[in-house]
Amino acid sequence: MTIKKIYIVCLIVISVIISSCKKPAGEGGSSSIKGKVWVKDYSKTFVLQHEYDGVDVEVYIIYGDDVTAGDKVNTNANGEFEFKYLRKGNYKIYAISEERIGTSFDVMDAAVSVDAVITKNKSSVDVGTITINK
Repeated sequence: MTIKKIYIVCLIVISVIISSCKKPAGEGGSSSIKGKVWVKDYSKTFVLQHEYDGVDVEVYIIYGDDVTAGDKVNTNANGEFEFKYLRKGNYKIYAISEERIGTSFDVMDAAVSVDAVITKNKSSVDVGTITINK
């Protein structure tokens, strides 16, 4: 075999290896996940006082099988959020809600989450509205 043929075979092998590598869910792609946060504001006696767009609420994203948040964004003035530049894969989106414990006045934080799946490049997945309590 000539050096030129060896070079071509090497390039083909390297190309196949690189193209067969599957990248996990996460940043570095061309897709996005968007949604909205809605807030229900309750009194200490569990009476709904107000409902409104969740302005400046932190929203988190978990990439694939990770156990901790990979990133976070804050909602805009309309309660909307968007995670950009994502690859194909599975994601969990969540915001923190204040949940009452029984009939007491104690409150604990709880994640309100939705799952999202990106199946193709250059796509946008809308997870709808995440409702949290304050």
